[in-house]
Amino acid sequence: MRILIVGGGIGGVTAALCLALDGHDIDVFEQGETYTEIGAGIQLSPNCTRVLHHLGLENALRTAGFLPEGTEFRHWKSGKVIATSSLGETVRAKFGFPYYHIHRGDFIHLLVKEAEKKANIRLHTDSKVDGFIEASSSIQVSVNGVKYEGDFLIGADGIHSVIRSTLWDDETPSFTGNVAWRALVPAAELPTGMVRPMSTAWWGPRRHFVHYYIKGGEVVNCVCVVEKDGWEIESWTEPGDYDELKADFRGWNEEIQTLIDHADQNSLYKWALHDRAPMKKWGKGRTTLLGDACHPTLPFMAQGAAMSIEDGAVLAACLRRTQEVPVALKNYEDLRRDRTAIIQNGSRRNASLFHLSGLKALARNFAVRRTTESTIERLFGYDALEAAE
Repeated sequence: MRILIVGGGIGGVTAALCLALDGHDIDVFEQGETYTEIGAGIQLSPNCTRVLHHLGLENALRTAGFLPEGTEFRHWKSGKVIATSSLGETVRAKFGFPYYHIHRGDFIHLLVKEAEKKANIRLHTDSKVDGFIEASSSIQVSVNGVKYEGDFLIGADGIHSVIRSTLWDDETPSFTGNVAWRALVPAAELPTGMVRPMSTAWWGPRRHFVHYYIKGGEVVNCVCVVEKDGWEIESWTEPGDYDELKADFRGWNEEIQTLIDHADQNSLYKWALHDRAPMKKWGKGRTTLLGDACHPTLPFMAQGAAMSIEDGAVLAACLRRTQEVPVALKNYEDLRRDRTAIIQNGSRRNASLFHLSGLKALARNFAVRRTTESTIERLFGYDALEAAE
């Protein structure tokens, strides 16, 4: 089959790789000048590294990423550990695949490098979609005035998806009331041993702070989320004000102060977090959606990238079961809709749980200690490669 994918981010390129393994012919259209990701770190859990290793990316991930030993949640001021869970060899032994931290730019680079090796994948840049028309046995997409014909179309073009809005003309994303800061800190500038080889989340009233190593442990990635009104710019390239970040976390533990003090101010960005409710239906006929185009996920379960990677694997599996495109696309949607909605809703719920104070925070801490392992089992145990079997 010839498959057209709009959107050259993590979800779009991973889907192309999954589909290429089965011999499909794929065009990927990216509106940007290059295939790149502006941003900082992401976390790749075993439910998606299973897919990535299947694509032959294990060595590239080990080279570019960092293998954390665990996760921990800490009190915003005292630093007391609220709860922990093991990653590292514990997770690999239980689920068969590792957990990585990696810079977004490094990750998209290794995906694109792999795609460029495939004769049946064509990567296009500066590609603006003008529209698409479906026929009985094909679909035609206009890109920069040039028409491309395929068996079906995948909209992997993010939370502001043009394909989604053309299909459904639904509501625009809404501001969550949370603003996130991103910053990178050179590890060599920090006191030895201060940052443990963990994914660490500090929880406090109306805000939280997450940090972990990327780039083989040379850099600490920081994501700092604050409840704020009056600023709703949703851009990954909006520079942040260093003094504002300092003020937002004034009074927090001295380790947080040290991280902020040593942040590379050229890497400091600020963006407003937007969200959409889970969709009841994703696609129509020979068009479907993938990743943030159909289930944009807030970063509070570290599962946004994982969900889009799972999507690509499940879609490829559905096409192996039947060559009837509308049937395969419906099966894909049916298999993915509930799981992604659960992750969307859970991530939205965590946005509130992380920011509790007083007695509510104490109750949350008790509950987290009891439920962390079951949550990990539900997330990491999913096998996208077998979901359609």
